Amino acid sequence: MKSLSILLVDDDKIERLKFKKACKEVNFNVTFYEAIDGEVALNFLDDDSYSFDLIISDLNMPRMDGFELLTALKENSKFKNIPVVIMSTSENEYDLARCYQLGISGYFSKPLKYSDYLVKVTSLLGYWQKANLV
Repeated sequence: MKSLSILLVDDDKIERLKFKKACKEVNFNVTFYEAIDGEVALNFLDDDSYSFDLIISDLNMPRMDGFELLTALKENSKFKNIPVVIMSTSENEYDLARCYQLGISGYFSKPLKYSDYLVKVTSLLGYWQKANLV
């Protein structure tokens, strides 16, 4: 099965490590690139030596947050078709509605229990790995 190339955008190193650990535990073939905020993510995307199947981003980050990143992605014809899934601690309905208005492909809140987190990551990656093969 083809490796899924993911740009993981989150300022929290623990969250990035947890996501990578979950992927290893469920044996998904994933290539990761990490960005600590939206500005770093856009630098990756501007570099033509990288190609991403999926962007997973937090909302609350310094310098350029998830909303600003989404806006920049959707305004750029080169990036606007890359699916973006928001992974956030926010369960605020306004945040969710705003994300969908900005064109996200999915949203999930970060659960506190690792077992619940593992279920969500498994479901998310299973879906996008199958979608990527079509």
